[in-house]
Amino acid sequence: MVNSGVEFGTSGARGLVSAMTDAVCFAYTVGYLKHLEALGEFSPKTSVAIAGDLRPSTPRILRACAAAIIWMKGQPVFCGFVPTPALCFYAFSHGIPSLMVTGSHIPDNRNGIKFNRIFGEFLKSDEAIMRTQDVVLPEGWFDAQGALKTNVALPAVTDVVTNYIERYRHFFGADALNGLTLGIYQHSAVGRDVLISVVEALGGKAVPLARSDVFVSVDTEAVRPEDVNLARGWGQEGLYDAILTTDGDSDRPLLADQRGRWIRGDVLGILAAQKLGAAAVSTPVNSNTGLEQSGFVPSVRRTRIGSPFVVSSMMDAAADGFIPSMGYEANGGFLLANDLVQDGKILRSLPTRDAVLPMICALIAAQNYQGGLAELLLTLPYRFTASDRLKDIATERSRAQLQALRDDISGVAEILGFVAACGPVVYVNETDGIRMIFKHGDIIHLRPSGNAPELRMYVEADTQDRAENLLSQGLNSVANWLA
Repeated sequence: MVNSGVEFGTSGARGLVSAMTDAVCFAYTVGYLKHLEALGEFSPKTSVAIAGDLRPSTPRILRACAAAIIWMKGQPVFCGFVPTPALCFYAFSHGIPSLMVTGSHIPDNRNGIKFNRIFGEFLKSDEAIMRTQDVVLPEGWFDAQGALKTNVALPAVTDVVTNYIERYRHFFGADALNGLTLGIYQHSAVGRDVLISVVEALGGKAVPLARSDVFVSVDTEAVRPEDVNLARGWGQEGLYDAILTTDGDSDRPLLADQRGRWIRGDVLGILAAQKLGAAAVSTPVNSNTGLEQSGFVPSVRRTRIGSPFVVSSMMDAAADGFIPSMGYEANGGFLLANDLVQDGKILRSLPTRDAVLPMICALIAAQNYQGGLAELLLTLPYRFTASDRLKDIATERSRAQLQALRDDISGVAEILGFVAACGPVVYVNETDGIRMIFKHGDIIHLRPSGNAPELRMYVEADTQDRAENLLSQGLNSVANWLA
């Protein structure tokens, strides 16, 4: 891990494609399986489900992972190039390990491997133990550059998509989206065709938009200006009730209203939790505080950023008797800890990020309002968020600068112009990074990315314009501070 620079990030192992050699990916997979073996979740002949996204490097890495499974005497089950939640739904249902080769939303010069246990996500405690595994590479399998020399072919594809789509059709009904015309921004998302199938299975009309043969790094937390402009253009056409898309591995949603305005993922999470009748919601500290102000959920639990932390908290809430227990992230990925029963229909649990569920919930809820999604959003508390990141900032540098901020919150906040804009700092939350709450109710949160060399900034305010203005000013100030 040290030599390659491929380390665990917020969710799985991530690194430059050039660093993720076949040997490195093989070693990671063997370490993963040895950890599961110690837990009693893997043994010879155990099936291990694998899938990947549409990055150019993904097929090569998948073959290295399959080689590791075969070396460990397991049986790789290739589920194709499908959404992460579709892979997980299949694997969790069959009680088998699974891994997804994906870099999620980050550029395609990077990739990653997301590991899962037999009934849920790999937690941070699993990663810590996996690091201790001794792995010896088989002699003669790799060349000097770490490329796999042994010829390993991926098995024939096992269909995991049909049951994934049926999960939603069964619960919501074949007419749930009747009368809606929905634009599907396809770009290079691995679930771009699955999303069309889901919409059609629920009775909606799906119109494919902007399919790309080149990988597009769509980040649902820091939406690119190009994607903002695309959605606005489609909205001006007046043809669509909403625009739907996802990130690269299709576990994070991005939904725009009929005017082409993208809805923040944490707002989408509130709408979904409300629609599904959550007894407990676990969500990271950077999610919109409109959740608490909405007052509909008995138990709100704030976590560090990353789905493993949300999963752990969500399961704790269920163990404490808060059922149904749900979770979501600021990027919109929605998790369901328990089976949900409504009107005699069952929505099967899926304790990993899912992009489809929150978008369906919002679209169904919006049908009760003449103004659609735009009017539905007006029913929520007036708290608005914005986020973006400074790229090419080494994690070590971000941490050092945040330590300087931590050592003198008031002084540095004043230097950065935060105090002049928002009043004095009245509270600091260090659950993950440094989250400053100011006298006038504004929130500014700085945190190194767990997936890439970036420093992320999250802002919350009482209006969208103020949130976006504070974000723009804040990014400029922090960039100058780092220079």
